[in-house]
Amino acid sequence: MTETLIRYAQQYETVDFLNGDPSWFMHQVEGRENQETMAFLASCLSYGSRRQFMPKIRQLLDSSEGKPYEWVRNGGYGKMFCPDDGHCFYRLYTNATMCRFLTAYRQLLTDYRTLGDYVRQNASDGFGAVKAICGYFGGKGVSVVVPKDTQSACKRVCMFLRWMVRDNSPVDLGLWADFIDRRTLIMPLDTHVLAEAMRLGLLNSRNATMSAAIKLTESLAKIFPDDPLRGDFALFGYGVNNSLPKK
Repeated sequence: MTETLIRYAQQYETVDFLNGDPSWFMHQVEGRENQETMAFLASCLSYGSRRQFMPKIRQLLDSSEGKPYEWVRNGGYGKMFCPDDGHCFYRLYTNATMCRFLTAYRQLLTDYRTLGDYVRQNASDGFGAVKAICGYFGGKGVSVVVPKDTQSACKRVCMFLRWMVRDNSPVDLGLWADFIDRRTLIMPLDTHVLAEAMRLGLLNSRNATMSAAIKLTESLAKIFPDDPLRGDFALFGYGVNNSLPKK
């Protein structure tokens, strides 16, 4: 199994992985601030069907005209989202929800300049970064977008952190590699990854919780000791080549 997962990681962590993946969007903008902002926005919308959420992320990119950092910090999102508009934007997110979320994000950028600067001041490792991000947005009434605490697996936050921390990757940006050690990152865990991990004997849990995500990360660290989240690509490859039968 170890050799198989290492082979899948090598096979799938390539530029081609970006095609059809939400990480693609952060590579479409220039500058650290824009890349970080686009990555965070993309991660927050990345749930459900890719066929449905990818066009929604594209709307944010297009509305910002390729400058999402300024779009958020200067309130440009107000032309797209109104605070009293209850119409659906994407699944559980109404236009009003998006406005509240982006307003909270704007305040963070005003106070700290970037999300990275905020995390740098409030965390020293991967789990601390998850707690810091959830803690900030938790009191802003947008827990539907960013989990209010770390009881759940916080999959989208952990995925965003993978993008920000892992360096020397054709996929991940590594913008925060200088203050967060990639060995402390937490595996992005959802029900699909959970099922694949259980099939491989890497995890014995039926619930996608933070505890389960940490245990899976520990299992992957035995295979990828210097970079446990390389296992994210390995499990993706395993899923592609050994897909679960449909019920």
